[in-house]
Amino acid sequence: MSLLIEAERYVANQSSHIALNSFVTPLRRHAGRWQDQAKEADSRQRQGKPKSRLDGQFIAVKDNICTRGFPTTCASKTLDTFTSPFNATVVQQLQDAGAIIAGKTNLDEFGMGSHSVHSRFGPVKNINRSRDSSHLSAGGSSGGSALAVATDQCHSAIGTDTGGSVRLPAAYTGTVGFKPSYGLLSRWGVVAYANSLDTVGILAKRTSVVRDVFDALNKHDPRDPTSLPPASRSRISSNLNSHHPSRSESSRLRIGVPLEYNISELNPSVRQAWCRSLEYFRQQGHIIQPVSLPMTKLALSAYYILAPAEASSNLAKYEGVRYGSRSNDPKCDNKSENDLYVNTRGEGFGAEVKRRIMLGAFSLSAQAIDNYFIQAQRIRRLVRRDFDVAFRVEHPLDLGISGIEQHTRESSVDVLICPTAPSPPPTISDVTSAKATRSPLDAYINDVFTVPASLAGLPAISVPVSGKGDTDNQESEILAGIQIIGQYGDDKLVLEVGEVLEGLGL
Repeated sequence: MSLLIEAERYVANQSSHIALNSFVTPLRRHAGRWQDQAKEADSRQRQGKPKSRLDGQFIAVKDNICTRGFPTTCASKTLDTFTSPFNATVVQQLQDAGAIIAGKTNLDEFGMGSHSVHSRFGPVKNINRSRDSSHLSAGGSSGGSALAVATDQCHSAIGTDTGGSVRLPAAYTGTVGFKPSYGLLSRWGVVAYANSLDTVGILAKRTSVVRDVFDALNKHDPRDPTSLPPASRSRISSNLNSHHPSRSESSRLRIGVPLEYNISELNPSVRQAWCRSLEYFRQQGHIIQPVSLPMTKLALSAYYILAPAEASSNLAKYEGVRYGSRSNDPKCDNKSENDLYVNTRGEGFGAEVKRRIMLGAFSLSAQAIDNYFIQAQRIRRLVRRDFDVAFRVEHPLDLGISGIEQHTRESSVDVLICPTAPSPPPTISDVTSAKATRSPLDAYINDVFTVPASLAGLPAISVPVSGKGDTDNQESEILAGIQIIGQYGDDKLVLEVGEVLEGLGL
């Protein structure tokens, strides 16, 4: 199929799936040169001179990543009229590789949510394949990116993952979602939520496609202070080569099963998909080994102190003077600056963003910082140490100072495998209905398996695996996301294991 025909198919799918609300700014509504770009890529392909494996491919971009020529709203009223004069580094890298930007995708406002329902454009509506006509949650906050991939509205998509915002939507939509090691992909031009956690992630239907996108983006960016410099990247490579220099796809791996993740609330279909995955790896000749990550039980609580604290600082700039849309209330002109800020932020931010700003402001207050923020930072360090003890490979940026004995390393594992989410996606009505008994804490609990890897900055991928579920007393196949977590910098191994797991089939 020619790249032009494929591009036209993606645009047609965007039109036919408009009701799902996965795109904020779809390509069909935005004047551009996508036809010309597709023709040029076709020409390069025929001449045998493609720019990369992404040349001519449609890649969607989450709407908290700056794009020149497309609005960047973060699904918030406060950025209603903002159009970036520049591309984020990751967007520019995609265009340099020949990719065509397929539009901007819907999300939870400023990336704060687990179901992509906290958006000024309305919720992202995941397809319900059961007999029930209600729509399911697409996960959050990169739900638009995940659903665009799942419904063939694009070849692949990029999103952001702060505490699971790529992996959870992947699990809910039956796609592959990858969060690389913190600092490998540039965050320059990505609207910040929590700087010490934010990571650009990748969504696609196949791990091989995720790898193609990752290879195009995995480069140092001097404009991003959190981007790993070349020296650190070389150090990571040397450390990995010294620990497994002759590893091949047929090599036996030690696969860890975190005992703490086998919680009583785990849905039976998710547990079955997890067991199927472990049995599949055992049949492939790999060693299955239980491991303990005791401090990860506290990871979720620590995350919901640290992330809102950073968010409250990052979002303070949107006061309607330097950044953000000013309140239209004419009374603001006759009020003090403080009243102007209050009105502007009160009108511009949604309920969930306000909730997290208040949580963060409280934990950073002089009265609470020692008991909350400082304690959460200590827990974060202990969570990372649990992972360091579990992995055979030492943390490449912490060599020789972890205090972990060599005999412990010899009994450790190469990767960890666990569920991505504890249950299948709920319906949107269950999440948003005024009669729903769910509290905000119920949504936060969805991140229980994804947050630990985020706190430690580790690479993790969610791959769809089917399990048996019970719908109206009838057994049915339910897709669950199975998560593979690796040591910091061991992204290549995580992708390799993800590709192996795809062999299990759905």
